[in-house]
Amino acid sequence: MDELELLDWKRRVFSIYAEARAAPEPEAAWRAWRAGRDELFRRHPQSPVPAGRRGVLGSLPYFDYDPALRVLAEVDPAEETYVLIAGSGPEPTPFRRFATAVFELGGEHWRLALFWLEGYGGGVFLPFRDGTSGRETYGAGRYLLDTVKGADLGEQDGKLLLDFNFAYNPSCSYDSAWACPLAPPDNWLPVAVRAGERAPKTETDLVGTDPFGVSP
Repeated sequence: MDELELLDWKRRVFSIYAEARAAPEPEAAWRAWRAGRDELFRRHPQSPVPAGRRGVLGSLPYFDYDPALRVLAEVDPAEETYVLIAGSGPEPTPFRRFATAVFELGGEHWRLALFWLEGYGGGVFLPFRDGTSGRETYGAGRYLLDTVKGADLGEQDGKLLLDFNFAYNPSCSYDSAWACPLAPPDNWLPVAVRAGERAPKTETDLVGTDPFGVSP
């Protein structure tokens, strides 16, 4: 059943992030996270990669790990606003903006809106676009947090942990059959964040690829 396959997918994603939160060394946690995602994307029936491409997927492409792009963010309450966030599908997704994450990156302070999914159980959602979008990374942006699916690195000292090395592409970047909410203008950063997942490989990129290769 698709429902049980999806349940298993979510269970595995939750486990990958739980291990990342518990790991004592951030870069080792990131490498384990990458390996776990590669396995899911190559083999799991709920992989967003079309079935015909999974066998030659290899490793998902990432920038090198950069410890400077792991930051702690102050969470400032915001006036609650109900918003419809547009995405790749025909209908927008309802969210509630509840706070703003304020953090330092490259010697400057930046702000990203935090949203709460207005569905059963809810979940924190933090998408973003940056100066690499449409060039080195997926044009519509990437996700940092999507806690309804388990993507959450936790908190430290009362601050929200944002590690841009863990930024990842929405499912619709692999297959247009998926409908994904995408980063609204409030979450567009005017700087290039060269960390996390790069633009998905195209079918041309995959020709002749070693399906178990370790290089992007």
